[in-house]
Amino acid sequence: MNNNIKIVSLVPSATEIVASLGLADAIVGRSHECDYPPEIQDRPVCTKPRFNAYASSSGIHDQINDLLQSALSVYEIKVDVLEKLQPTHIITQDQCDICAVSLPEVEQAVSKLINSSPRIISLQPNTLEDVWADIERVSHTFNVDSLKVLDNLEARVKICQSKVQGLSVAETPKVLCIGWTEPLMTAANWIPELINLAGGQILFSLVDRPPSYIQWESLVANNPDVIIFMPCGFDLQRTQQEAKLLTQHPQWEKLHAVQTGRVFITNGSAYFNRPGPRLVDSVEILAEILHPDIFDYGYEGSGWQVL
Repeated sequence: MNNNIKIVSLVPSATEIVASLGLADAIVGRSHECDYPPEIQDRPVCTKPRFNAYASSSGIHDQINDLLQSALSVYEIKVDVLEKLQPTHIITQDQCDICAVSLPEVEQAVSKLINSSPRIISLQPNTLEDVWADIERVSHTFNVDSLKVLDNLEARVKICQSKVQGLSVAETPKVLCIGWTEPLMTAANWIPELINLAGGQILFSLVDRPPSYIQWESLVANNPDVIIFMPCGFDLQRTQQEAKLLTQHPQWEKLHAVQTGRVFITNGSAYFNRPGPRLVDSVEILAEILHPDIFDYGYEGSGWQVL
C-alpha cells in the first residue's frame, strides 16, 4: 500500500470495509455516522445532517421529505474540513440519498477544493454479492488483498445456510422486518436475502428493491410469525422506544407474532443498515432469532433482544 494514501470515508459501511482490509490507519476523515471500528472515532468529521436526528420517527420523516421537496440534500459536507485534510480518495455511495451523502453532493464538494483533487469511489450495494464486489473493488483500488476477508465472510454465511437447508416450509417462519415505524415501512434491499439465508420467509419486501409502506390491514391479513424491528440509524435503545409506540396500536394484540412472544428489536445502526462486513453478523443475528434451537452466537443483548 502507498503510504501517501489519505482516505475520507463518508459512509459507515465503507469505513468498515476499508478497516477490514487493514487500511484503518489510512482513514483521515469520516462521516458523522462512522463509529466502527472504535479506533476511527478520533478522525475529523466531514459531514453533518440538515435535520434533527433526535426527533420522533414521524418528525424525522417529515423533515427529510421537506428537504427533498426543496431540492436540498439531507446532509451537508464540510468542505473546509476536506480542504484541510487534502484526501487522495473519498468513498461515498449512490444507493440512497437519505442514508448518507450522495455521489452528486460529493462531486460538487470536490469541485470546490483548491489544494487537492481526490479520486471519488462510489458504492451502490443492494445484495450480498454487491457487498462482496465492493470489498473487492476497494481492495483493488488500494492494492491490498481481499481474499482472506471475503473467504471468511462467505464461509460464515455458508455455515448458516447449510444448517437451515433441510428445514421444511412449516419450520421457516413468516417474517416481517420493520425498517421505519412512523410511517410504517418495510426493511428492504439486502434484508430479504438475509432472512432467507437465516431460514425465514420474508413478508412484504423483495430482494434488491427499496422499502415500501405497510398498511395495518395488510399486516393483520398476512399475520407474521415473527416481527423484527431494525429502523434505519437507530441503536437498540432507540429502537425499543420506537417499537413500544407501535405496540399501542389497537390491532397490535391481534398479531400472531405478538401472541407467541416472537417480536424482536435489533441494533439496526450497527448491523442491518450497513452494507459492509457486518451484514454477515446480521445473518447470524437473524439465525439466532429465528432458530434459537440451532444457533447461539451470543449476540443477544448487544445485537438483538425480545421486545
